[in-house]
Amino acid sequence: MNTILITGAASGIGAAAARLFHSRGWSVGLLDIDHQALAALAAELGGVWHAELDVTDAGAVREALQDFCAAHGGRLRLLFNSAGVLRFGHFEDISLEEHARILQINVLGLLQVTHAAFPYLKGTPGAQVVNMGSASGLYGTPHMVSYSASKFAVRGLSEALELEWRRHGIHVGDLMPPFVATPMVDSQRFTPPALRRMGVKLRAEDIAQALWRQVERPRVHRPIHWLFRLMYGAGQVSPPAISRLLMGWMSRD
Repeated sequence: MNTILITGAASGIGAAAARLFHSRGWSVGLLDIDHQALAALAAELGGVWHAELDVTDAGAVREALQDFCAAHGGRLRLLFNSAGVLRFGHFEDISLEEHARILQINVLGLLQVTHAAFPYLKGTPGAQVVNMGSASGLYGTPHMVSYSASKFAVRGLSEALELEWRRHGIHVGDLMPPFVATPMVDSQRFTPPALRRMGVKLRAEDIAQALWRQVERPRVHRPIHWLFRLMYGAGQVSPPAISRLLMGWMSRD
């Protein structure tokens, strides 16, 4: 049976992915720090495996991976690193502690889960890791500085590990959407100018569908939504100055 383990599974994109893959016959494992919401989703899906987890706790991460994979013959077909946090605002108005927390969860947490998953991925034919990237990993995005930096790290990790883990038959890639209507975005008190100009055109279910397409036809980067696909394609052939001008225009007050 195909297995998927999802971090950040209790809401938003992670929950949408869990519902989609469960509906298509996959064995789903759910990880999230929000125990109450996680348990509710697990019950909705018929009592699927779930565990409360802080992805920055390396020991707890190893235990969770071992528990889920032991229940499935030591194999893991797909790891979806969806856990992440976000804070919109002017850089200097956000505390240093919160900047650090964004990087710890979005980068260190992802590293720890992926590292712990390796022996189970290695033993599974067709294994994949899909990381939750962002359009803000294409060019640094004002008013979401630490989040953007974290997604640059995710982008670099995906590129490097995709090449390195070829020898193990493990494919690594990321999803790169612009703004998505999720509780994380909806809860923000500050609205960046770029969000006002671009709007929120995507739902969590759209990203779950993109994840399914990624599993069927793996890529290193999967930009989502026609506008960002156009921006991404242009960024591959145009000078960086063009991307800077475009980002400056979208982010002007």
